[in-house]
Amino acid sequence: MAANMYRVGDYVYFENSSSNPYMIRRIEELNKTANGNVEAKVVCLFRRRDISGNLNTLADSNAREFEEESKQPTLAEPQKHQLKHRELFLSRQFESLPATHIRGKCNVTLLNETDVLAGYLDKEDCFFYSLVFDPVQKTLLADQGEIRVGSKYQAEIPDKLAEVESDTRVQEKLETKVWDPDNQLKDPQIDQFLVVARAVGTFARALDCSSSIRQPSLHMSAAAASRDITLFHAMDTLQKNDYDLAKAMSTLVPQGGPVLCRDEMEEWSASEAMLFEEALEKYGKDFNDIRQDFLPWKSLASVVQFYYMWKTTDRYIQQKRLKAAEADSKLKQVYIPTYTKPNPNQIMVPGSKPGMNGAPGFQKGLSCEGCHTAQSPQWYAWGPSNMQCRLCASCWIYWKKYGGLKTPTQLEGAARAGSESGPRGHMTRQEVQGLSPFTRNEGRAKLLAKNRQTFILQTTKLTRIARRVCEDILQPRRAARRPYASINANAVKAECIIRLPKATKTPVKSKVIPRPSLAAIVKDLAISAPLKLKASRGPSTPINRNQASQPRVGQSLLGKRGFDSASGAPFPANGRPYTSGMRTTSQSVIKRQKVSQGEAPNPVVFVATKDTRALRKHLTQSEMRRAARKPHLLVRIKLPPPPRSLAMPLIPSSTSEPIVLED
Repeated sequence: MAANMYRVGDYVYFENSSSNPYMIRRIEELNKTANGNVEAKVVCLFRRRDISGNLNTLADSNAREFEEESKQPTLAEPQKHQLKHRELFLSRQFESLPATHIRGKCNVTLLNETDVLAGYLDKEDCFFYSLVFDPVQKTLLADQGEIRVGSKYQAEIPDKLAEVESDTRVQEKLETKVWDPDNQLKDPQIDQFLVVARAVGTFARALDCSSSIRQPSLHMSAAAASRDITLFHAMDTLQKNDYDLAKAMSTLVPQGGPVLCRDEMEEWSASEAMLFEEALEKYGKDFNDIRQDFLPWKSLASVVQFYYMWKTTDRYIQQKRLKAAEADSKLKQVYIPTYTKPNPNQIMVPGSKPGMNGAPGFQKGLSCEGCHTAQSPQWYAWGPSNMQCRLCASCWIYWKKYGGLKTPTQLEGAARAGSESGPRGHMTRQEVQGLSPFTRNEGRAKLLAKNRQTFILQTTKLTRIARRVCEDILQPRRAARRPYASINANAVKAECIIRLPKATKTPVKSKVIPRPSLAAIVKDLAISAPLKLKASRGPSTPINRNQASQPRVGQSLLGKRGFDSASGAPFPANGRPYTSGMRTTSQSVIKRQKVSQGEAPNPVVFVATKDTRALRKHLTQSEMRRAARKPHLLVRIKLPPPPRSLAMPLIPSSTSEPIVLED
């Protein structure tokens, strides 16, 4: 009875298709419709198979980083594969589903550093999540409700001082005193001063035009002046004036007029308060979304402070009572009987002999795709119908609950035992998802944003110098592995400015690499170059007037002939003759027509002029390399002075025409 009773807050399985895995949802409300049926308002949770391949890669990085930080024990390959099926992604998406589609309960917890990943595999119907998926924006973000449990969240307690040892810390830097209970004033005197502070606050609101509009009556002004911010200001004034009542009185009423202290309850207007209540009803206590969508002109601190002040008002108590009354009218729990209807994916009747593979429409000798067993009391069709794949009873239950198989298969993207796996570049999305997320040791990104337009970051000269001078502080290798970690660039640049005068005095260590001459390089290339036989060209084809109407086949489509067909008989480059069953190069080229460089449409050719070739002679080797690497920059050439006897035309020091460097 208790197993079939479902309450608000339970994580349950929902079935939307007889062949697809269950959907995992959290029940938020149970509502009874007009026709008597029960609908459940649920929060959606997504599996790895429900998100894109790019987000799966980001989730893999998150899982690898968690394994490194929490020092998880090493798992076997089947365990790593099954652990991906236990990971879920929370979302803010709600939907309504019929309660009759519930197929059971499960347990979903937030992952923290104290958890052991292998423990989830030992428990049935147990899942975990650490990231939040946005179905609209297609993003993955770290959950804001992370439980900070672990060694890095613990306080560092200093060692206890000895009896004769004194505390050398500066107390003023550690804490600030705001009130001294051992003062010379008595409690009745302090109470009288607080009454005076309230009276000054009421008078200040009467003088202020904006306050008089918001609190038109004297009672409202006095109630606003009696709030905590007025009392805090009065007690702070006593502390700053060493509990001298005369000085404190003069501080409350300076020459410019009485001091007016207002909190967020007075700063916010009635329309802003209504917007806040509407946003709180929609988003809950997600203050970032409340500020972004409803109150963008308010700061986040102002929204949070107003929330806690709003909870002390009668408005909050009234709304709390209304919600409690609505909750009493709604269903608290619902009983759903066990679903006993036969699954349409069954391919063998229960009355037949167990362990037999013979079934109408299926080949004999097929085994389970999950565990490769050949005997099962019940078989289920799985995958595409043309593949004729099947699952045993236990693997079918695993598929429905966890959205995968116990071992990687061909349909899930990984090769079965004994077959070779292809390269990573030719894998499908399911094959990439089949790889384990706990086998590599790269870093993860805490915040995983959506794809955006490409942008380029250009560093300054000081930044490039700081990378070399302050390499011990910057730690570029560690920063490259963790690009999401913030770097204090101002501190690095400040340290670079301090070290820069000292770094210029130290000689730069350079390693001279002997380079061979150009003649030696050409000689080595000529020796190592393979010999190529020249292909004999066929007789020229005469031009026929009717050639335009005839179909163009054969040599006109092929362009340049390869070496394989140059001698007339097919002969491959490795020296082995072709067999009758092999396809020659000339046969395959007809299907893959290649356009040669000579037949390329509208070629763009840069021809060097006589003046350009003369200018090249004045370029040094380093300038030639720089011009080849950065062709968009102008080339500065220093020309030698011309002889006096010959009158040569003046050549400009820079030219805008393209410089063509011939290899």
